Amino acid sequence: MKAIIHIGLKPGVLDPQGRTIARSLSHMGFGSVTNARQGKTIELELDTQDAGQARIDVEKMCKQLLANVVIEDYQIEIIDEKAEEIPENTT
Repeated sequence: MKAIIHIGLKPGVLDPQGRTIARSLSHMGFGSVTNARQGKTIELELDTQDAGQARIDVEKMCKQLLANVVIEDYQIEIIDEKAEEIPENTT
């Protein structure tokens, strides 16, 4: 089983890296870019067959280590490679 976590800054939190990306792209001739937000993606391989427990464990991982829940939001996708993708959870 695989967990994919998408982490990004909450709305309203200043994103200097995103601002630099948008400004640089504009200067490079990509004038249609008016804003950018920078984030990160973490992929975890999990040794479990229980998708529900996997989601609970990954949620704990995000709250305790992977995301700064004060300024970041995250989305969790649990993928069972033997079955269909399990819908994502947004926090």
